[in-house]
Parts: sequence; structure tokens; C-alpha cells
Amino acid sequence: MYRPARLKFGIFLAPFHRHGENPTVAIDRDIELIEHLDKLDFDEAWIGEHHSAGWELIASPELIIAAAARTTRSIRLGTGVSSLPYHHPFILADRMVQLDHMTRGRAMFGVGPGALTSDAYMLGIEAETQRERMAESLDVILRLFRGESVTRHTEWFTLQDARLQLAPYTKPHMEVAVAAQFSPAGPTTSGRFGVGMLSIGASQPGGLIKLASVWEMHEEAARQAGTTVSRDNWKLVMPFHLSDTREQAFEDVREGVLQWNQEYFEGTLGRPSAGPEEATIEAMTKRGGAIVGTPDDAIEAIENLFELSGGFGGLLGMANDWATWDKTKHSYELWARYVAPHFQGGVDRSIGSREWVAENRKTIFSPQQKAIAKAFSDAGVDIPDAMVQRMQRGNN
Repeated sequence: MYRPARLKFGIFLAPFHRHGENPTVAIDRDIELIEHLDKLDFDEAWIGEHHSAGWELIASPELIIAAAARTTRSIRLGTGVSSLPYHHPFILADRMVQLDHMTRGRAMFGVGPGALTSDAYMLGIEAETQRERMAESLDVILRLFRGESVTRHTEWFTLQDARLQLAPYTKPHMEVAVAAQFSPAGPTTSGRFGVGMLSIGASQPGGLIKLASVWEMHEEAARQAGTTVSRDNWKLVMPFHLSDTREQAFEDVREGVLQWNQEYFEGTLGRPSAGPEEATIEAMTKRGGAIVGTPDDAIEAIENLFELSGGFGGLLGMANDWATWDKTKHSYELWARYVAPHFQGGVDRSIGSREWVAENRKTIFSPQQKAIAKAFSDAGVDIPDAMVQRMQRGNN
């Protein structure tokens, strides 16, 4: 089983904001969340692109990345994802290279065919063409990133001796990843081009048990294309919420999860309902579709993900408004303080140092106690009883 020396953590920010909320405030809060995560030393934030249905309000992840890059220090910022069939590939490649420079190499490029059917419908794009167009576009964009001159005539875009005037800031180019949700298109396309994979469908019913086969498809596609892939560039996406107790964590999100499932996925997108009981956070957590509880519960759940998948390089929280803003921030703080260090080795040395001192305290502190006793003796003063008792306890 593959296990990275430092597992990456971040968020996948679609975002999900309940319809009827002030969109200006909601988008501003999205940027504030990224700033909060940067202070907590989270590794990544991937921002979505959507154009309809009233919940996922960000139309241009590049604008959010540009804004957040100015107010954060180290967190990496990616499109999560750019819907390639909606854009001319040259223009999108040009914008992303500019972002690579503006972020000083912190930009990442997540791509997909377009998740919302209503977006494609408004643009007059037929659903059966989207995955093929994604692959066509990605092929061109990667060639442009590499500095090639591209001529291509397709049914939906034309390029004539096209080349980028800016070389990527990141060498050879920024991190690229393909969204993998339900169909084989994600793992096979990412494998074919030798890029990373964002398993957005991991939290969906049946998603966990398919993780191993998803990687097999990804790896086989890479083998057939003569490219190489790494589990370190495989990110799983999973909703999570933590609190100080398991009971409090479930109580924090119970109402928000029902709204998310019933009002958005069922009421708006028309996803078939599995019944009110299956829409609860208890049902989602039981089948592995969410991580809810304490930091210890999260650590156990991640260990289980390693076993089911065979290993991966990053875990992204599916950002949401399930809980209040204050409780959401507290959840990320608990994750940063107690979950991330377990998988990143950040506290190994401090724990080892404490254990070493505890095991060797008699040897370490005995000379100090003798020196204190001598100082009192040289001064002709008796050592206070309380200090004698404390020194005796220290020797036990």
C-alpha cells in the first residue's frame, strides 16, 4: 500500500451555498475560508466553475484564485474544475499560465467535461460530446504548456500556428488533474495524459468500493499511452466536519445535510431520492460518504481510505455550509491541529522529545537538584520542605 511521507490536505470548493442567500456575502466568505485555511497550513484549495442551478455560484475560479493569491501566503490554488468544452483551449491555457505567474507557482489546473447538465444545455453543447471535447482540449493545452506550436481544426475550435507568448512560471508546467466522478472518462483521460486525478465521486454511494478499480483504470490507460502516473497525484474528495465530541459534530450538520441532499441534489438536480432516512448525515457517514465526528474518528476514516484505495496523495474536504460559519471554522482548526499532523509527521519529533525526557528525567535532572541543594548549603540555609518533597517526587 502506498503511503506518502506527507499526505496533502485541502478543500474542494464547488461551492455549495443554499439558494436565497446573499451571493455577494457568500462569495466573500469563500475567499475568507481560503484565507483561514492558509493560516492553518492546509495545502490546497480547488475552486469550481458552474453557471446554473443557483447553489454553486462561482462562474470563474480564476478570479477567485487571483483574489485569494493576494491575501494568502502558501496555500496552492486550483481550478476545481475548469469545464473544458465551455472554453476555447488557447484562451484558457493563456489565462492559466498568467495565473501561474501571478501566484508565483501556486496555481493548479483541474479540468473536467462539465458537471451540470444545465450549463451545457444553455451553451448548446450535446452531452455525448463533452468527454471527447475535454480530451481534445486537454491535449492542445498540454502541448501549449510545453511550448509547442499547435494547428488544429475541430468541430468546435480552430487553432492556426498557435503558441503561448508566456512560458509557464512552474517548470515544466503547473500541476494538472482531471476530475473523476461516475464514468471511466476521468481515470482513463488522466492516465492517457499522465496527469493527476481528482476523485470527486469517492463520497457517492458505491464510490469507496470502486476506488481500487478506479486506480487500475487510471494506471492501465497510462500504460497503454506510454505515460507514467503516481498515487501522490491522486486526490480523494470527501465531505467532513469535526467537533469536540462525536455527538456535537452530528448535531452541528444534521439540518444542513438534509437541505443539501433534499433541496439541491433531489429538488434541483432531480437525483433520484433514496428516501428520507438515506439523506441523513448518519446514513452518509455509515456508508463512508462523509467523515463526521472527532479528530480520532477522522484519523480512523482516513486509515480506512488507505486500505480501500491502495494509497493516495491527498484528501480534499468537500466544502459546504452544513454547519454555522463559526463551527465550520472550528472543524478546520481541529483538523489542522490533530488530524493533519498524524499523516504529515509534524509532531513526531516533539512527541519523541517528550518521551525521551520522561524516560530519562532522573539522569537529566539529578545534577540540577544536586546543584540546588549545594546552593542552599553554601548559603547556610535549609532547603524548604516543599522543595524537598518536590525534588523527591521528581526522583520517583
